[in-house]
Amino acid sequence: MTAKEHYDRHLGNFYSWMAGDFDEKQKEHQQFLIEHQIKPFSTQFAIDLGAGHGIQSVSLAKLGFKVKAIDFNKQLLTELKLNSKGFDIDVIEDDIRLFNKHIDTTPELIICWGDTITHLNSETETEQLLIDCCEALTENGKLIISFRDYSNELIGDNRFIPVKSDENKILTCLLEYFPEHVRVTDLFYEKEESGWKQKVSSYNKIRISVSSIRNILLKNGMKIIFDDLVNRLNTIIATKG
Repeated sequence: MTAKEHYDRHLGNFYSWMAGDFDEKQKEHQQFLIEHQIKPFSTQFAIDLGAGHGIQSVSLAKLGFKVKAIDFNKQLLTELKLNSKGFDIDVIEDDIRLFNKHIDTTPELIICWGDTITHLNSETETEQLLIDCCEALTENGKLIISFRDYSNELIGDNRFIPVKSDENKILTCLLEYFPEHVRVTDLFYEKEESGWKQKVSSYNKIRISVSSIRNILLKNGMKIIFDDLVNRLNTIIATKG
């Protein structure tokens, strides 16, 4: 199953619950941006790749950016529209690899948050997306990405990851490792009148290392100004020029 199919048929139905309270997460992300002095300085145009239900897009808009929010999942984009009422956010349903066709102003910021880049089909596709981002940015523009490094294989019981649970829902994730990808299986349990109901779906994420991402950015004229874990995700901020 492709990443899009997985979101359309399975994960999109409970993604917002999994992510947590929208207002809390949005404020947390906005504070991260403020701490790293992310604010408009030239074109005021930002692109949110894999925007989901809008945590990043709303944060950027509140800081004064005009945002194009791109995602392939209709359900999450419908939620984004509700979450972003009153903000200068253009919501676009499309593949993030095609973001260039939606550019009408040179972006000064591109953000790809929450492990989105590992949803592509290969390391080659990821490299091309990053190259396209670097080329699209204005001088001194910034690229912000966060992702999981799956290059180190989890073994045995460590492959079973409890993601979230409450009195009515439980989400557990199973990781299975292959040479170039990891198969991610989301096991979702929801309490209904008749009892607990299980829903299961799997998709692949690519295994790309932090060092590979760094090298791609450096080869394409970017300077890395932040490189650390944020909420257990490898997070990089790079500037052009």
